[in-house]
Amino acid sequence: MIALLLALGSSLAYGCADFLGGLGARKAHVLRTVLVAAPASLLVELLVWPVLGASFSAGALGWGAASGVASAAAFVLLYRTLAIGPMNVLSPVTALVSAALPVAVGLLEGEHLGTAGLVGLPLALAAVVLVSAGHGAGSARPSRTALLLAFGAGSAIALQLVFLHQAPADSGVAPLITGRAISSAVTLAAAALLRRRLGSERPAYALSATAGVLDSLANLLFLLAARSGDLTVVAVITALYPAGTVLLARGVLAERVHRGQLLGLGAAALAVSLLALT
Repeated sequence: MIALLLALGSSLAYGCADFLGGLGARKAHVLRTVLVAAPASLLVELLVWPVLGASFSAGALGWGAASGVASAAAFVLLYRTLAIGPMNVLSPVTALVSAALPVAVGLLEGEHLGTAGLVGLPLALAAVVLVSAGHGAGSARPSRTALLLAFGAGSAIALQLVFLHQAPADSGVAPLITGRAISSAVTLAAAALLRRRLGSERPAYALSATAGVLDSLANLLFLLAARSGDLTVVAVITALYPAGTVLLARGVLAERVHRGQLLGLGAAALAVSLLALT
């Protein structure tokens, strides 16, 4: 139950972070947004270091660095994806892709599900599909480029989560700090190389920084959830984060929520209830 609650918190934080990051990327080049978000995330992880501790072993540094590279790619691809829009379609597509690899890794590592979990797991995946499926009259259709970016972002997120899960359980927040430091360095290097293409628009500092803080919180909650529960369940619950993004996009941007998406939200709630019984 603790792992489930942590995963739900991670899902909520990811959904809010993606929404704010996507909005920020609409106001300036995506790299400018990430240059604000990534350091803000690192600051949060440094602040929790004294509380949760950190052991910078070879395993923590290696897996943390790998997660950092994946995180940098995820930041750029995801915020660019959501900047193109529509958020209420692309975010769920990204989430579905991001759930597949961690679930496969968990099953290959020998994790087993009870009867409720065997029903809840595919139902949760179906919920993500339903939230993203169908456009309905008057709804915006994503471009091929946007869909490719969404698949790329989902793959990067999946790798980041798997790499974090592989880090030693006694390493504290060391993998997060290492990963965020690496992702910030990679982003800074990319921005330096592409500085002439970044334009003159200033990023939405408050939106971008808040997105970074929420993303850091989501990573922390996921790491704690994965250490106290099965990766298979935790990854799927975390992948339900589009529910928050979809609802925020509906309330703030007036993006249309299709009837199938509402059905998906209901299926997600039922899936979480079933997975809580595992």
